[in-house]
Amino acid sequence: MPQTTVTEKVGNKISEYQSIASAGNDIVNDFIVRMPYFIVALMVLLLFWLFSIIFKGVVTKLLSKTHTHRNLIRVFQRLGGALIFFIGFMIAMVIAIPGFTPAKLVGALGIGSVAIGFAFKDIFQNLLSGILLLLSEPFRIGDQIISGEFEGTVEDIKVRATTIRTYDGRQVVIPNSQLYTSTLTVNTAYKSRRLELTVGIGYNDDIRLAKQAILKALQKAETVSKLAEPSVVANEFGDSSINLKVRWFIDDGNQANKVASIHEVIVEIKDHLDEAGVNIPFPIRTLDFSDSSVHALADKVINSQQSMQGLSGIAKDKHENTHENTHQTKD
Repeated sequence: MPQTTVTEKVGNKISEYQSIASAGNDIVNDFIVRMPYFIVALMVLLLFWLFSIIFKGVVTKLLSKTHTHRNLIRVFQRLGGALIFFIGFMIAMVIAIPGFTPAKLVGALGIGSVAIGFAFKDIFQNLLSGILLLLSEPFRIGDQIISGEFEGTVEDIKVRATTIRTYDGRQVVIPNSQLYTSTLTVNTAYKSRRLELTVGIGYNDDIRLAKQAILKALQKAETVSKLAEPSVVANEFGDSSINLKVRWFIDDGNQANKVASIHEVIVEIKDHLDEAGVNIPFPIRTLDFSDSSVHALADKVINSQQSMQGLSGIAKDKHENTHENTHQTKD
């Protein structure tokens, strides 16, 4: 009986291995049989990929002559190229896999289900926002924008997100839905840009003289635009100065020109105010001790300090007496 049982087990194992080997042989044979179809499917996929590249080149040549709506070229390139490649992928799948149909792919992915719809909600929202941004063109590649807490130069506008490069060299990817639905500032939308800063002068200085000196400084600054008149307006009585609001324009409003112009204007204003004898005061704070409550507070502080000094003196005397008693005990 034990020999029969062992023989049956060995036979069962051998039959299992034979079935596994037979299945493996069938898979290899089927793969060899389908190999020409796989090669044809791959060639079809490569062919449609080349078609998408050719399509992008044709769109560029046809629409590049119109300088308006340059982002429209990107819309046609990316959507048209993706559609052509997707059609090629579907044809290749039909050739490579027997019985495959696009309807089966849609059913397998569950694109029609509510759960997938909610899962792809943000993706579709960003996709639609990207298309609308590319069509409406509120900004272009190379523009300097502010979105939320991020500010930088637009490097690429994709269908899903926009990439900007901040002024400190970081790359930020902003979803297109955020750009489309939130407030967006385009600093380079117009060629010229107005800048301003506040200059404080002393209360004893002549405002008219300070204004003339500042206007001369703006005329001397090379970065200040000559196409628009600068302005100097006294707008505030500050804590220690009369504040003048200085406004001027620059011809090119990018960040580098803005920083350079502000630096030059500050240097020129400082030099001209010094030459005119106009003072730029330090912050000054006046303390009034005429109130009786101030005297009471000062007396309280003095008494507190004297009490602390008295306590420290008593503690010092106790320490010295203890030290002397210790010496006497030792003697």
